[in-house]
Amino acid sequence: MLKPDFEKGGGLIPAIAQDAASGEVLMLAYMNDLAWEKTLETGEVHYWSRSRGKLWHKGGTSGHVQKVKSIRLDCDRDAIVVLIEQIGGAACHTGYRSCFFSELGPDGEARECSPKVFDPEKVYGPGA
Repeated sequence: MLKPDFEKGGGLIPAIAQDAASGEVLMLAYMNDLAWEKTLETGEVHYWSRSRGKLWHKGGTSGHVQKVKSIRLDCDRDAIVVLIEQIGGAACHTGYRSCFFSELGPDGEARECSPKVFDPEKVYGPGA
């Protein structure tokens, strides 16, 4: 079975979530072997939270889960792209469709380039 080489990155590999229909890059997170296995088992993306040091089911709290459509490994098997269907319209915990919601314009100024879909305080509570 084709499987990432988790040893190269000290147990973690970068995982890019990309909208399967539009091709839009929605987020970058990390997977370890456990997250990989849970993703394959459930058909919904799981990641490893580096800051919390634990498995994270994307959308487990918000309901904005990522349904796996396809998984692609790079030539070195140390990075993956997960083509997904984003349920609920937002991949970013800050409420935006994409975590890559800031774009540097030709004038050098930053601007929003992805819509805000929800209010994080209403989903995660005050201080979110």
